[in-house]
Amino acid sequence: MQDTLNKRHFSNRMRDTNSPFLPARPLPDKPIRVSFVLLEHFSMMAFTAAVDALVTANLVSTTPLFSISSYGLDNPQVRSDLSIDISANGELNQLHLDGDGAVDVLIVCGGFRCSLTENPLLTSKLKTAAKRRIILGGLWNGAIALAYADQLNGRRCALHPDNHAFMRETFNQVQLSNQALEIDGDRITSAGPSSALEMMLALIEQLHDSNMVRAIREILSCDKGADPSATGLVQTADDPSFPDTLRELLRLMSTNIEEPLSIDELATCVGSSRRRVERLFQTHLSTPPSRYYLELRITHARRLLLQSNESIANIAVACGFLSSTHFSHCFKDYFGVSPSQARQKHRTEQA
Repeated sequence: MQDTLNKRHFSNRMRDTNSPFLPARPLPDKPIRVSFVLLEHFSMMAFTAAVDALVTANLVSTTPLFSISSYGLDNPQVRSDLSIDISANGELNQLHLDGDGAVDVLIVCGGFRCSLTENPLLTSKLKTAAKRRIILGGLWNGAIALAYADQLNGRRCALHPDNHAFMRETFNQVQLSNQALEIDGDRITSAGPSSALEMMLALIEQLHDSNMVRAIREILSCDKGADPSATGLVQTADDPSFPDTLRELLRLMSTNIEEPLSIDELATCVGSSRRRVERLFQTHLSTPPSRYYLELRITHARRLLLQSNESIANIAVACGFLSSTHFSHCFKDYFGVSPSQARQKHRTEQA
């Protein structure tokens, strides 16, 4: 099969997968500063889920998008709900809300056994942050701290179900939600670990774009199936929204990398016409099948290049390219550097 490359940019699906390795986009003025206040016995799962979204955003970008810090109320050593002590960056009184070091997002992380009593210093910090128009958030029952600071009055709020009765009795001006997460203007709240991740993804989409979120999901959702009992890894071909014929075509492509099938051969294998195959790809993937197939092979080649010591010539053959020269030209068209330069850069970064 002859490869043709009409554009230098990956189509949506393949762009998400390859985003950390693409040429750098313009540098942001500065990373968005996100700080977490960790309450004693905070939920480790909720905290790490939220942080994972931010760290992965940095990984899929060629430039850092977020800086992350954490603070204990009165001690930088904070006990989590797993009885594991976490070393935060400092105590709450060291959190800067003014000047160059001021945070942009401040999130209180609670947990099942966290105290629901008010902490005067935290209330003061949250009120000051609100005056500075800093985005405020709560994980699990961290929203209760925002309520003490009068920062959820008239706002929708997501909260762990165990604390709903307390919130209703204590803060009747808060619009308690039955949803797992809520984003109401510059107030973001979630009820547990899974919704903590989704909350941060929603915030990232607001601060950046949906392409960034798709790239993060590409990494973090590999083991999330439509069936909760499923344990297989999720691939593009498993997308339940795709027609069966398209899913079979995608599986055929992924299992025929070294010796690519022609579009006509693919159509024959699934008992369809070439025209219908092209229409399926255009409708569901917004790209021609030949281009998707090429990008799939280029992506496979990039993984082999960076994760193995195989020669470039062998990688070219393993990915169905007619020659290493042809492979190098295609690779550089997409990634902006030659295969050898990409491998050297990767090894330098890993050293």
